[in-house]
Amino acid sequence: MARQPEDPIVRNIVQMLRGAQLNRRQLLRGAAVGAAGAGALGLSACSGGGGGGGGDGIVWGNWTYYLDYDESTGSYPSLDAFMDEAGFNVDYVEDIDDNNTFYGKIKDQLKLDQYTGYDVVTFTDWMNARLIEAGQVQEFDYANLSNVEANLVDAQWDALDVDSGRKFSIPWQLPASGWVWNTEAVPGGIKTLDDFLKPELKGKVVVLSEMRDTIGMVLAGLGYDPNGDWGDKEFDEALAWLDDALQSGQIGNVKGNSYTQDLITGDALAAMAWTGDVVMLNAENDNQWTLEIPESGGMIAADSFTVPNGTSAEAKKQVEQMIDYYYDPVVMAEVADYVTFIPPVKGTQEEMRKINPDNAENPLIFPSDADWEHLHPFRSLTAEEDKRYSTAFQNVLGL
Repeated sequence: MARQPEDPIVRNIVQMLRGAQLNRRQLLRGAAVGAAGAGALGLSACSGGGGGGGGDGIVWGNWTYYLDYDESTGSYPSLDAFMDEAGFNVDYVEDIDDNNTFYGKIKDQLKLDQYTGYDVVTFTDWMNARLIEAGQVQEFDYANLSNVEANLVDAQWDALDVDSGRKFSIPWQLPASGWVWNTEAVPGGIKTLDDFLKPELKGKVVVLSEMRDTIGMVLAGLGYDPNGDWGDKEFDEALAWLDDALQSGQIGNVKGNSYTQDLITGDALAAMAWTGDVVMLNAENDNQWTLEIPESGGMIAADSFTVPNGTSAEAKKQVEQMIDYYYDPVVMAEVADYVTFIPPVKGTQEEMRKINPDNAENPLIFPSDADWEHLHPFRSLTAEEDKRYSTAFQNVLGL
C-alpha cells in the first residue's frame, strides 16, 4: 500500500512490513525475500479499497519490485502523486509471485464473474490470453485512455494475438530476455545457439526455468519464429536440444531469478537472462557482464493491466484513470528508472535523459530499432498445448 491505513493496528503492521521489505539489489545478491512477499500477500485481505468490493478507491495486484519505491520513506512516489491528483485511494498489493499460483487464488471468482478482491491485475500476457478467451475480463474504454492511445509503443498494439488493438489488456512493463556472458571469461561472446555448447563452458551455462523464455530462444536459435506457425515438430526439436545439453552436463543449471547468483559467484559464465536483472547486476558489480539480444532472436513479453469481471463500473473508470496517468512518459520514466525493464510508453527515453542519462542510453532498457526487430513474443498456446508443452518441459528439467 502506498498510504498508511487509518487503523493504528493495520498501520503498525504495514510499517513493520515496509521495514522488512528488501530492495531489488538485495534480491539479486541472494537475500531472502520471504518476509516481503508473505507480508504483501497477507495484507490483501485487510485492504480498505476496492470499487468492486464496495470501498472507496481501487485495489491493484502486481508483482514485487515492479513500481518505483522510496526505501527511505517506505512509499511509492509516483503512486502517491497520482492519489493526491486523483483524490481516491489505490491499495497497491505486491502478491503476484507466479502467474499460475495467483490465478489459482482468484479463478473461482473469475468463473462466476464475482469480484476477485482486485480491481486491476498485471498478469503476463500468456495468462491474459486465457482470461480474454474465457470472457473473464472487461473491455477498456479508450475515451478514458488518451495517453495510452497516443503513447503505447507501436510493437505492442498487436503483440498479443488474441487481443489485437489492446481492447482488454494494456502493457505495464515489457520483460525481455537475451543472452548474457561474463565479458572477461568469454571474450568472443555468445552469438549463436551453438556457442552455448563450447567445451570451455561445460557446466557453466544456465538457462531460465520459464518455458516461454528458454524454449522461445532455443526455437529462434534453431531458425523458427516463436510467434509464428510452429507446432509439435519444432517444439520437440527445441526440447531435444535442451535435453541433450542438460544430459551432457553442458548446461549446469536451470533457474528462475536465482540464476543471477550463479553469474555473481562464477558458477555460470553464460546464460539466458532477463534484461532488467542484468542492468541491476552490472550497476552493482562493475559491469562484469554483456547481454545482447541475439540476432536469431530474444524474447519479449508483457505484464499487462486487465480489469477482471466483478469490478464495478466506477472502479473500472478509476483504473483507466490510473493507467492513463502512467502512460505519461514523465511518470513512466520515474518507474523505468527503478524497475529497469523495457517501458511500453513512447517518449520515456527522452524523459529518462533528464533524470538518469546513464539509464537513458542503456539498450537493455531502451532497445535500438535493430533490437526491436529481433525481439519475439511467444505465440499464444491452446490450453491443451500449454499443458502438454509445460509438462514435457518440466520432465526434461527433472521436476
